[in-house]
Amino acid sequence: MTRLACFGAGRIGQIHALNAARLPDVSLVAIADPIDSPARAQLCAATGAQLRATQDIFDDPDIDGVIIASSTDSHVDLLRLAAQTGKAVFCEKPISLDFALSEQVTQAVEASGIRCMMGFQRRYDASFRALRERIASGEAGRLEQLSMWSRDPAPPPRAYVERSGGMFRDSSIHDADMVRYMMDEEIATVYAVGACLISEEIGAAGDVDSLMITMTTVSGRQAQITGCRRGPMGFDQRLEALCSHEVLSIANQPQHHMVVSTRSGALSAPPEAYFLERFAQAYRDEMVDFVAMIRDAHVPLAGIRDGFEAQRLVEAAIRSMCEGRAVDLRQPQLEEV
Repeated sequence: MTRLACFGAGRIGQIHALNAARLPDVSLVAIADPIDSPARAQLCAATGAQLRATQDIFDDPDIDGVIIASSTDSHVDLLRLAAQTGKAVFCEKPISLDFALSEQVTQAVEASGIRCMMGFQRRYDASFRALRERIASGEAGRLEQLSMWSRDPAPPPRAYVERSGGMFRDSSIHDADMVRYMMDEEIATVYAVGACLISEEIGAAGDVDSLMITMTTVSGRQAQITGCRRGPMGFDQRLEALCSHEVLSIANQPQHHMVVSTRSGALSAPPEAYFLERFAQAYRDEMVDFVAMIRDAHVPLAGIRDGFEAQRLVEAAIRSMCEGRAVDLRQPQLEEV
């Protein structure tokens, strides 16, 4: 029996905790969340987990691994405790909103030798994995250009923007990770533009709601990320890979596959409502891989170094937007933005 604890009973904490508790020979024994809420009580009831204090969880030798799905400002301390106590850990992105701290804790986790997995769920999505495997097989030829579109159904509230770290660190970090995952080559340059075109509230919070990021690899291959906090069609998550032999694409995933046809035309289902629904299978497979990492020393698709490198790319994008120039990552390490 693998015994796990989960930090955070919010939206993503509930997803991971429930997925973990449903796995065979896995017991979610503890939940830690400082906010006394109905969601916390419901999660404890649904999983059979006990509400326990942070230090108590890390001091318990019978707990094999921890899921860090709490607020971003708690990630660093929890990762350090995991490194000190030898607990295997699954951590949601980003590592920290402070890039210098992200680097420090990445080094500490790697030096400790603990097994650590980062929450980049797109790597576990069946469509994204199939596309990458086809590129890796050589059938599609050399990947030359990668284009991605990521649009939310509607802008988030200002309070969320103010604590999330902004659109680059909170949202585009997934796209940056996909560039690294698909290109399988180090990124040389990053150029970004951003603006507040949709929400005055987001602008007042000091963030952008629309952005574009262009990246080039060390061999000159190109990637383009287009992000927006509002998708007129709903949640919009697409990718196109231009390879030397084939063009590979991932379309929006519909809520169902029924098509209604009349003389006026055909009507298909809208995309999945949001990322929790769109990546439900990927979130389940993440927890399967986390348990395999604990039991069998299986290497996950995303480790803490991947978390750090993806954040390095979005920090470069923020600097590029602020300074109006391309950032060359082959130059000395970025200072904190």
